[in-house]
Amino acid sequence: MNEQRRAEPRTDASDNASDSAKNKERYWSRKIPPGRWDTIVIGSGMGGMTAAAMLAKLGKRVLVIEQHYVPGGFTHVFKRGRYEWDVGVHAVGEVTRHSLTGRLLAALTDDKLRWASLGPVYDEFYFPDGIELGFPDSPQAFREALVAAFPGEARGVDTYLRRVREVAGAMRSYYLTRIAPKRLGTLADALLARKARGYFQERTADAIAAMTDDPRLRTVLCSQWAYYGSTPSRSSFAMQALVTKHFLHGGYYPEGGSGEIARCLLRTVADAGGWTRIRGDVEEILVEGDAAVGVRLASGEELRASRVISAAGVMATVRRLLPPRFRARPWARSLNSLSPAPAHVCLYLGFKGDIRAAGAGAANKWFYGTWDAEFDAWAVRENMSKETMPDAPVLYCSFPSLKDPRHDPGAEQRHTGEVVTFVPWSAFERWRGTRWHKRGDEYEAFKSALQEHLLAQFLARMPGLRPLLDHVELSTPVSTDHFVRPTQGSIYGIEPTPERFANPWLRPRSPIKNLYFAGSEVSTVGVMGAMMGGVLAATAAEPWASISLLRGLSR
Repeated sequence: MNEQRRAEPRTDASDNASDSAKNKERYWSRKIPPGRWDTIVIGSGMGGMTAAAMLAKLGKRVLVIEQHYVPGGFTHVFKRGRYEWDVGVHAVGEVTRHSLTGRLLAALTDDKLRWASLGPVYDEFYFPDGIELGFPDSPQAFREALVAAFPGEARGVDTYLRRVREVAGAMRSYYLTRIAPKRLGTLADALLARKARGYFQERTADAIAAMTDDPRLRTVLCSQWAYYGSTPSRSSFAMQALVTKHFLHGGYYPEGGSGEIARCLLRTVADAGGWTRIRGDVEEILVEGDAAVGVRLASGEELRASRVISAAGVMATVRRLLPPRFRARPWARSLNSLSPAPAHVCLYLGFKGDIRAAGAGAANKWFYGTWDAEFDAWAVRENMSKETMPDAPVLYCSFPSLKDPRHDPGAEQRHTGEVVTFVPWSAFERWRGTRWHKRGDEYEAFKSALQEHLLAQFLARMPGLRPLLDHVELSTPVSTDHFVRPTQGSIYGIEPTPERFANPWLRPRSPIKNLYFAGSEVSTVGVMGAMMGGVLAATAAEPWASISLLRGLSR
């Protein structure tokens, strides 16, 4: 019944959202079909798309509004010539039918979104002194790898894995309490989520120190902290434990590339009569009385719905999208006081040739230059020259084309790579708000110096890739701010500290009637954390129908 609605926006000649979508059916455009909307979702990241798709499955007509020219948030892709890169999907766990999240994602995409395993080892770690360690795709193999690397620490390893299981076991009741309104949330937390809240209030460094005296094992256990963006001394232990649990059965990558996530989820939205509008810059959430009734775009256009879900980030919503009279309220000030996780830079690399023979693979590579897990960012400052730059303390390297079984390298064997590391937002803040590609000579010189130094550091680790290199470009936190608009360029939003998880207002149901929050900030960090944030928003908006849907997927 929705073919006519889909056909009209797809033929919009002005919609050239993504070269990667060429010859594929798309479910977004700059135009929207007429009619009344049940829900408006601001932002098409994983949380927004999940909330929209889940409400669509419940029979709701949803309009997703995305300010970028391509949907997906940190799951979107971009191209340069014949090279295509993802911007935030490097490894995802718990996507098979053995997990509730995997079954739910299959249901929301009508089983059209398929996943490829990264192999028996999904993450490879390279530490100082030539120590190497792979994280395998089964709990038993993971334990065996840790005990083999630290033969005197079997008790500490077992204690860690036991505590991981304890944290995971406490999460279902914790998520249930998240959908309660604030006035009931305190009681619900006390009755149902006491254990989980205790784990969230424990710092990772303290928890790990109680398990082992070996400083190197402590670093190894925390070595994936970059998956959630907070070092052991600051992060919540529950977040660390949930990342470990998330990957106990390996890492996966979307077949066809990470752009398939948006295509499959937004198709579900369109099939229910909804749509996704790109290049829709939301200026303000419309609130009449004390109830959200729609949004106003920067163009002045107003769009109305029975409810609004903001998946633009809780802190970003409070700072940018709420009417001024709400920003000074105690709950808004409380949310605004939280700290964002660090920003990042990413090298996007294109290769011609056999990169597997040069050491690349589907598994991600972590190159640590230190055993100290408290180095949270590359110590760069604005206008620093490449000669005075120190090395980044850790490089996270991914080769997307080797993860995707549908990738066709062609006769020239074209492949892609990415190198990521955290940086301080302060080094880039002065260029916030400047125009893309027109940020001035000082910015371009600084960016060039960063690119050259980071590339040299990476190639020193993988020298066999140097003769195969065909394309190099660097994205900075200014690019992240321009395209995705998180607070201070943070890819992970609010830092997952005990303070974040103790905040009583960080819930999917906002204090403003008919306004909800979706995304990782009301759940946990990462792609699937953002997905669960979308589930929580949809469940808070439509509790009985959502719980019925979820119960049908439970085992």
